[in-house]
Amino acid sequence: MEIKIRPMTIADYDCVFEIWKTIRGFGLRSLDDSREGTRRFLKRNPTTSMVAEADGKIVGSILCGHDGRSGCFYHVCVKEEYRKHGIGKQMATAAMRALQAEHINKVNLIAFKKNEVGNVFWEHVGWTKRSDINYFEFGLNEENITKFNE
Repeated sequence: MEIKIRPMTIADYDCVFEIWKTIRGFGLRSLDDSREGTRRFLKRNPTTSMVAEADGKIVGSILCGHDGRSGCFYHVCVKEEYRKHGIGKQMATAAMRALQAEHINKVNLIAFKKNEVGNVFWEHVGWTKRSDINYFEFGLNEENITKFNE
């Protein structure tokens, strides 16, 4: 199977969103993960988000952005039937190289505790689970609701 990793564009949104909806434990936000929210994200981060193509179709994606200091991964996913072929690792590596090209020296990610597959993956590929920090969030828009895929 030949895998092609390339930067994500808004033209990929429909395929990517369909994958997002199938991932168990994934949290999707009503505004942030909408087409318009994703368009804003990609406009701000045009080189760092990636998609994986296999058999002529998109089979995985990763949203990746940075604030000038730290990178962050969001929504890293691979269609279930394409897992365990190194696709997630290839996308993460491509995104990290894109961050390095923009002089970003570290990358973080958030994985919901419900996302068992994702948590196992990140630990397996060498990421460190931190226990020395607390992650806080303050919602600025009550309409931006997270719905978890069961």
